Amino acid sequence: MKRSIWLILLVAVALCTGFAQSSHTGDARREAAQIVKWQDLIPKLPPFDDPFKLLTQEQLDDLGEVARVQDRVARGRTLSSAGQERLAELERKLSGQGIDIGGLLARRAEIKEKRRQAAEAINKALASKRVRIAGYLLPIELDGALVKEFLLVPYVGACIHVPPPPANQIVHVTYDPGFKSSGLFAPVWVEGVIATGLSHKKLHLVDGSADVGVGYTMVAQSVDDYGQ
Repeated sequence: MKRSIWLILLVAVALCTGFAQSSHTGDARREAAQIVKWQDLIPKLPPFDDPFKLLTQEQLDDLGEVARVQDRVARGRTLSSAGQERLAELERKLSGQGIDIGGLLARRAEIKEKRRQAAEAINKALASKRVRIAGYLLPIELDGALVKEFLLVPYVGACIHVPPPPANQIVHVTYDPGFKSSGLFAPVWVEGVIATGLSHKKLHLVDGSADVGVGYTMVAQSVDDYGQ
C-alpha cells in the first residue's frame, strides 16, 4: 500500500515537473521572436547584368518612346512625317550618347523576366519562423475602426504608387482581434509565425483596385504601434 502511494506521488511530481518545463519552453519560444528587416526577406541571388540600370531616367523615357513607336510600326501602323522626324530625332540623340538602341531593345524580354524572378524570389529560410518586423499598415479588411487584414509594406505610399514593391517586400497579415489604426500607412510592429509562398491580393483604392503580388503571409499574434 505504502509503495503504491509513493509511486503515485512520484508520477505526480514527474507530471508537474514536465508541465513546468513545457510551460517554460513555451514562454521561451514566445520570447524568441527573431527581429527581421526588410532586406532579410530578399534571398541572396546570383547577380545578373542589367544594362538598363546604367541609363538615366531621361534616357529610359526616350528609349521607351522609341520602343513604342517601333512596336506600332511593326504592327503595320504608318508614321506621319512628324512621327518619323520625332523617331529619327530620338535615335540620333540616344546614339550620340553611346546607347545601343537595337541591342537594348532586343534584351527587353530577357531583362523583364529576370527582374520578375528576382522580385518574386522568397527567402524560404524564414518559413515557419516566429518573427517581429516593423512596417507600414495598408488596410484590406476593416471591422468598424479595427483592421483585421492588411498588407505590411516597407515604405509609405507602397502599392498606391505604380509600380508596387516586389512581392518579396510585402507581407499579408491577418489579425483576428483587430488593430485600431491611426490611419492609412500607420507604422506598426507585427509579430507572428511567417509563411512563405507567392500569392495575389486584390487591393481596393480610392481610384480603383490593384492586383498585388505578395511573397509572405502571417497570422499575427500581436500588432503594436511602432512607438511601443
